[in-house]
This record gives sequence, C-alpha cells and structure tokens, in this order.
Amino acid sequence: MPYHHRGDASAQADKLSGIVEESDLYEGFAPHVETSEIKSLDIYNVPKQTGKEPALRSFTEIQQQLQQGKKREVKNILRENSWPINSPIRSQLWPLLCGQHLTKQNTLDGFYWEMVHQVFGTTELSEKPIMLPAFVDATHCLPYHLTSTGRAVADRIVNVLGYDCPDITYSPVLYPITSILLHFMSEEEAYICLAGLVGSKEKVFINQTKLLHEVTWKTVMQIAKKHTKSAISYFQRICPGLKLERVFMDWCWWILAGLPFQHLVRIMDCYFHEGIKVLYRVALVILNLFHKECQSNNEWSPDNIKNDIGNAMIKFCKKIPVSPAKLLHAAFSIRGLSSQYISRIFVKTEMLLKSRSVLNSGSKQLIKSRSSDNLPTSQSQVNIQMMSHTLTIREKMHSESCRNLGEKSPGHRAIAMGVYPIHNLKSQVCTNEDLFTLWSWLPVRITMYQPVLLYTTEEHGCSLTTFYVRVEQHEPTLLMIKTCNNEVFGAYCSSRWFERNVKDDRGQRQAYFGTGETFLFSLYPERAKYPWVGIENDKDLGHSSELFMAADSKMITIGGGEGQAIWMDENIRFGKTDSCKTFNNPPLCPSGDFEIRVLEVYGFVGI
Repeated sequence: MPYHHRGDASAQADKLSGIVEESDLYEGFAPHVETSEIKSLDIYNVPKQTGKEPALRSFTEIQQQLQQGKKREVKNILRENSWPINSPIRSQLWPLLCGQHLTKQNTLDGFYWEMVHQVFGTTELSEKPIMLPAFVDATHCLPYHLTSTGRAVADRIVNVLGYDCPDITYSPVLYPITSILLHFMSEEEAYICLAGLVGSKEKVFINQTKLLHEVTWKTVMQIAKKHTKSAISYFQRICPGLKLERVFMDWCWWILAGLPFQHLVRIMDCYFHEGIKVLYRVALVILNLFHKECQSNNEWSPDNIKNDIGNAMIKFCKKIPVSPAKLLHAAFSIRGLSSQYISRIFVKTEMLLKSRSVLNSGSKQLIKSRSSDNLPTSQSQVNIQMMSHTLTIREKMHSESCRNLGEKSPGHRAIAMGVYPIHNLKSQVCTNEDLFTLWSWLPVRITMYQPVLLYTTEEHGCSLTTFYVRVEQHEPTLLMIKTCNNEVFGAYCSSRWFERNVKDDRGQRQAYFGTGETFLFSLYPERAKYPWVGIENDKDLGHSSELFMAADSKMITIGGGEGQAIWMDENIRFGKTDSCKTFNNPPLCPSGDFEIRVLEVYGFVGI
C-alpha cells in the first residue's frame, strides 16, 4: 500500500534551502531509495549563499500560479529555480505538474490499488520477478538509486499501466521515467503522474509506439542539422562513413542513461511541465558541448571516438563539464526553436514515415504502430462500402475482415465486421462514389474508425454556435460543403475546433491551430486532394504555410496565406474560397464566392 510523507508534507515541500543536518539530509527521497548511493552525488556541495541570490520559490507559490492559469510564469520559475536534489519540494511539485495533464478519470482514491489487485490478485508486493510488458526495452530498465523493493514497485507500476493503456506498444523511456518519479513519491502517486504524462492531449511527454519513437529521433536529427551544424559537420568529417541515424537513434539515452542524476532531476522539473521539447533542447546542448570537448580534450580525440561516437556520447554525458543550472540555461537560450517549428518538423516526419509504410508494406525496415498493424489489407479497404449519414461499413465485409484481422481488439473487430447500424438515408452532400474517393484520401489509421454525423444544416440549422456545440470536442473532423451551384468540396481537419479557445504562454488566444495532416478536397466539378505544402518541401516555408484552421464567434477558416481556402460566416450561409499558401490550392469553386446549400460534419467513433 502507499506510504505517507513523513510529517507535514506541505511544510516539508517549502523547505527549499540547502539541508545541512544529517537527519534531514534524505527527507526529500521516498523510502524505496538507496540513500547510501546518493552520498556519491555530493549533495553537500551547495554553493554558499551570499545574500544576493533570490530565494528559491516554494511549492505553495507555484501551486497558486497554476491555479491562476499562469503557466508561462510557472515555466520560468521551474527553469530558474535550482532546488537541491534532496529538496522535499518535489514530493508535491512533480505530482502537481503531472496532474495538470490528466485526461482520464483514473485518479479516484483507490483506483490504482484496485487495478493492482485485478492484475496480480493481491496488493502485496511479490518477491518473485514480474514479467514486464512487451513495450518495455529490457536493456534500458534504469533503476537509478532505487532499492530492490523500489525496482519491484517500478515493475508493478509499469505492468498496471500497460494493463490500463493497451494502446502502448513500444515505449522504452517509460520505465526510466517511472524510476525517476519513485525517488520522490509513493507508488500510487507515481502511477497517477505517469497516467497524466501518457494521456496528455496538449503536449507530448512519452512516445507509445515504434512509429512515434522513430519519428522523434528523426525529428531530433533534423533539428540538430540546423542548430548544431558545426558538430554534425565535425562528426561526418572524422567519420566519413558515419550514418547519423545510428547516433541519433540513442539520443534519449544521452540524457536518461548518461547524465548524472542531479542533472536529470533538474531537467525533469521542467520536462513535467513543458513536455518533450525540453529533452530536445538538452540534446542539442549535449551535442555542442561534446563537439567543443572533442576539439580541446584528448580523451575525446578523433582517434578515440571515431569507431563508436554513440558510446562516446554516453560516456561524455556521465562526465559532463557543466552544472545542471548551466546546462538548462544553455538549453533554454537556443533561439529559433519554437514549439511550432518543432511540431512542423515532427508532423512532416511522421507523415513521410506513414506514407512510406503504406507504399512499402511488408518491408523489414518499416516500424509500425499497433493501429497500422491491425488494419485490413489494401484489398479489403477497397471493398469498404459507405452510405448514408453514418457512412456505415457493409456487413459483407464480415468474413474477409475477420480473416484479415485475426484476434484483434474488440474495437477494431467490431468496426471491420460492420456491426454498427446501417441507416437508409444517404448523405445530402456526397454520392457513394464520392465517398469512396474521399475515404481513400483519409489517413490510413482513420479509415478503421466508424464515421458518425455530428452536424448537418439539414437537421441542426444554420448556426455557428450550434456547430461548435456539436463539433468542437471531436478530433479529427470531416467537413463537406455542397453549394447552391452544386459544387462539392471540404476539408479534413486534424485538430479540435475547441482549440480556438486555447491560449498561448502569454495568455493570448492563438489565431490559427491544427497540424499538417489537415487537407482540402474538391469532389465536384473537379476531384482533387490538396495536402499541406510542407509534406513535399524540406525548406522552411514560413508562417503563411502553417495557417491550417482558425475560428471565432463570427466565422471559421481553413487554410491561409494570401487568401483563405475556405471561409464561412456565422450563419453558415455564405462563404468564399481563394487559393492559399498553406495548401497551394486553386479556389474550390469557380466563382470564389458561394452560398451553402448543405454542410455536413463527420467525426469518428472511438478516437
């Protein structure tokens, strides 16, 4: 069962100065930590206070800032306050930071222990080793300074999380993050923190499939080519045959397996609030520092590292020549590394890998997520029939889909077997032939989910307010417009329309949102798909190429940059269409201006 913090937890969390008394030395750590190992970290070596330094901020202050929605201020506090590694603040700070990302109702009192009992039949910790889930990388089950009991607790947490989140198919960093959390909190608290990180919708913390794992390290590699050009050129020069891919595949282990624990803990202070972009920044600093050391330190001379730069990187990190504070300062001083820029590179890389997997299915080089592994063959997808308001899959797919899917999850099996009810009414916008075409343009993973009509002007009236009420929480959505001149066009919108209300770090609403999966289409009189221009272009196309979606109480817009691809007014009656830079599309109807006869918006069940 969970342990309780010794004494008044709130009072402990606010003791932020260097701890001197031996009895208080380890009060910041949980019972399942081997504190004798912590001595090697030299936590007595705290800089002497001169009286000029600002006082370290307390947990209560940070909690109040978060309650007031001041996330930017909290971000700056976390970056600037170098709490000692043994500070008790983390026993409350980390659960607070991770808790803000929770989306599932799995934090009720007793939920975790009910799950433990369901999985293991008891809440007693077994003395026998527990078999870890398949998504764990057995070579990187890093315990850091956990005792044998702490390691058993980490094993149990990871198992329960795998049971609760069956969609996790590959997540090598999940175990190390679990171990780090357990240094400062109870088993139940660590599980709840992980649930927040894994389930976060707004930010990425932990990748959960092989596809996204590959996308991440390739994203880091692309960013490094731009922001650490000298280091990349140096490594390629001393190792002419070096494949950068082999170096960057292990980028996360530079941090998680290489850096000293006191550096790692300070990085986690920021990571639990800001997400994986913190690790991107730290990785770039490590590259630059390693490059400098290679030029001035014989230990890292070309002859010593050229045969195994990847292993040399890990060894360098263990002896990194800067303090945690200087490492973070350098990381957050990198310019031109905005979240939008990182997201653009990430989405582009993801889409290219997905496209390659579709074209080269069966290749040993493919790295697929569970969702793509479970899809029917291309032949069975061709046979998918859609009709009426729900575009339901016909029952004649039953036998073929069962053969294709085998023993898969109930959700996938239900969809493939066509068990959803078929409505006799057809779409008021598209013919069945149009729907076949449109279905072939959707991202492959989406084609296995059941479409459902969320909003139609025929039944729900012509009001943008009603549109938002019925549509805004769904992601993705498919908008189909039929004009009074019988033109048919629309857009696949990758993000929730609710994001029009999301504020940035400065408290301002973002004008545009969405991702590069968004695309436009025309079905009549022309049939054409207009994907994001960034998919085929490696260059930085500028802000005008990323204007995917925008909305407010008066209008909605899709596509921007020297024109708006689709614009509709608040009454969903009139609209206009122009060419735009985001999709490089022509106007979707000849006249440019149009009057809406029918608008239909579809969502997808189970996403």
